[in-house]
Amino acid sequence: MPNPPEAIVLCGGAGVRLKDIAGNGPKAMVSIAGRPFLELLLGQLRRNGCERVILAVGYQQESIRSYFAERPCGLQLAYSAESTPLGTGGALRNAAHLVESDAVLTLNGDSYTDVDLTKLVADHRDSEADVSVVLVPGDGRGDCGSVQVDPSGKLARFEEKQGVCSTLYLNAGIYMMSRSILHDIPPGLQVSLEQELFPRWLKDGKNIRGFISSARCVDIGTPERYRIAQDALANVELEASVAGGKS
Repeated sequence: MPNPPEAIVLCGGAGVRLKDIAGNGPKAMVSIAGRPFLELLLGQLRRNGCERVILAVGYQQESIRSYFAERPCGLQLAYSAESTPLGTGGALRNAAHLVESDAVLTLNGDSYTDVDLTKLVADHRDSEADVSVVLVPGDGRGDCGSVQVDPSGKLARFEEKQGVCSTLYLNAGIYMMSRSILHDIPPGLQVSLEQELFPRWLKDGKNIRGFISSARCVDIGTPERYRIAQDALANVELEASVAGGKS
């Protein structure tokens, strides 16, 4: 990845629905095959050439800081802390002052999609988009962001969690964003990237494009999906290593 962008991982959530699994820890630190889920995301970023990652932390943030202080992950980590929940958009705005690259890769800290991040970065740059949204095939779920894309690849409509998804594509929670658009988010306020900012940006004519991937999006938002993730992601780093050896 030439001139790799920085990344922001949104990992401030408490994981209320996972209390029986996560205890009092943050959702991003629940264990998958003996490793924190967040560690899998950081491994993916490292394998794709990322060098600096900003962790947008909140709930029980000290458990994240102390874990990675003791276990270097091959990345330069910075922390953006929120004292009160700011939502996905507010958390990004809170971290904006730490971003040094012209564009930033942002990931939700509770889902994993084995998408080609290097290609995403290149496509974002070539299209000169304000935001590029990773889209994956729809699976009929009702608690996901559904997306409609026009023939040119631009997002035509974005609806977050509006009931059973009838569209072809779902939002995977991975975005490439220009640094400048982060400063279009009002500071210090709780705001949703998906429910408030994307619809407003589309209305304002921002260049928001879809990056379509056939990769499976695995999330840990519910106990049932957490159990699925245990199997689906158990060997993710081993599989990536084997795939890399074939190239």
